[in-house]
Order: sequence, then C-alpha cells, then structure tokens
Amino acid sequence: MRLLINALALWLTTVVVAGVEIVPFSPGGTLEVVLTFLLVAAVFGIVNGVLGNLIRIVAFPLYVLTLGLLALVVNGLLLLLTSWISSLFGFGLVVNGFWWGVLGALVLGLISWFIGILVRPIVGKNR
Repeated sequence: MRLLINALALWLTTVVVAGVEIVPFSPGGTLEVVLTFLLVAAVFGIVNGVLGNLIRIVAFPLYVLTLGLLALVVNGLLLLLTSWISSLFGFGLVVNGFWWGVLGALVLGLISWFIGILVRPIVGKNR
C-alpha cells in the first residue's frame, strides 16, 4: 500500500513541480507510465529506507542543531540519488538540479503525508 501511495505522490509531485519529471521506459501507453512510476517509487522507498535512515541516525546532532532544516537538504539529495539510480536503467525520474530536488522532496513528503492521512481510515490503523 505504501508503494502505491508513494507512486501517486510522485505523480502529483511531477504535476506540481516543474523541475521534476518522469521519463517512461517505453513511449506511448499508460501502462508503461504507471509501471515507471511504481518502479521509481520502489527505488525511492529503498533509497529512503536504507540510506535515509542511516543518514538520519548519523547526523542526528546536526538535525537537532538546525532544528530539522537539514532534513530538507537530505531528502533533496536522496531524491537526486534516486534520479541518478533510475537514469542508470535509461528511464525514470529526472530532477533538473539541487533546488528542484529539495522542492520536489518537500512537495513529495507533504503529498505522501496527506494521502497517508486520507487512506489510513480505509486501510485500517495497522501499518
């Protein structure tokens, strides 16, 4: 369910933020675009789950010192890393620069949070 939420949030982020876009693995059909969003959401989930948590643990004193503003930079860098990894496959996420990555990560986080709030009563409280 989390993968679907992230894919939907990623799609809405590409609609809202001009510097973040998706290049499907095959031109044309809707199925290819949906599969690309799901693959990029999976890559982002793995990068954020593994590397993001490691960075948050190691840099915890800096998070406290900057009152959490470092999280914006770290999330932007994780989105850029996801863009780089997906570009190795020849398709996926395209981020046009660092600040677009930070803005994209902020919008992605807010949309994902909001969708999670909307879906929680439907799916149930257990995650």
